[in-house]
Amino acid sequence: MSEQPIERNGVRLGFSDDGGGTPVILLHGLTATRRYVVMGSRSLERSGHRVVAFDARGHGCSTPAPDVQAYRYEDLTDDLAAVMDALGVERAVLAGASMGAHTSLRLALESPERVAGLVVITPAYGPDEIDDPARLERWDALADGLEQGGVEGFVAAYGEPQVPEQWRETVLKVIRQRLGLHEHPAGVVAALRAVPRSRPFDSLDALGAISAPTVVVASNDEADPGHPEAVGRAYVEAIPGARLVTDEPGRSPIAWQGSQLSKIIAEVAGGGARVR
Repeated sequence: MSEQPIERNGVRLGFSDDGGGTPVILLHGLTATRRYVVMGSRSLERSGHRVVAFDARGHGCSTPAPDVQAYRYEDLTDDLAAVMDALGVERAVLAGASMGAHTSLRLALESPERVAGLVVITPAYGPDEIDDPARLERWDALADGLEQGGVEGFVAAYGEPQVPEQWRETVLKVIRQRLGLHEHPAGVVAALRAVPRSRPFDSLDALGAISAPTVVVASNDEADPGHPEAVGRAYVEAIPGARLVTDEPGRSPIAWQGSQLSKIIAEVAGGGARVR
């Protein structure tokens, strides 16, 4: 059920807290909301898990940061810890997509005692590419499009999805749906400018310190070129004992299937990270 927002440093974080059992915390990606991790699936609650999901600052029903620069990974990770503290969750399985994946990894590096397991869904952060001018120009164009033209301005800046024809309409539909859920679009604009410039960790070598059981869910490049499969594979190589889950050729990505993701998360929460 939904509760009153959790307040931290001038930001009110909207969240939901449902079910009972092993705590699982869901963290969404940039421009998404808390619904867009397991896509509304209730499988985890039904299988005996306490599921906490919250909207990142400036997203969904969470309010923007007072400082437009305060969307760095250190801010996002402190929000995650604050949510856990407010709800009395000492240790949890973290399942995050893209921005949420990077945030969960940062907490696992900073406070390993708080992380019982990790499901790292479609990571995209590559330490060597973060300062690429073309990459940052692309994110700034998306921010300008949303700021100046709303949802349709963002869609125009996004352009034709570089995916197979059968998925293009779905991709655009989802973009419009999730952007329409934000109560404070200016917060998303600020996040679009700040998050891509922030480092959740300095190098892939840093991931060698991760001790929690970890599964990485990597989508194939045909379906999701914005989250390269090679990045997911690199994370698996860097995290001790991590296991990789990838898509079958020509099939819809597992990252888009809430019920399938929920099964993976439940297995990690049950102590078995060896998902294939």
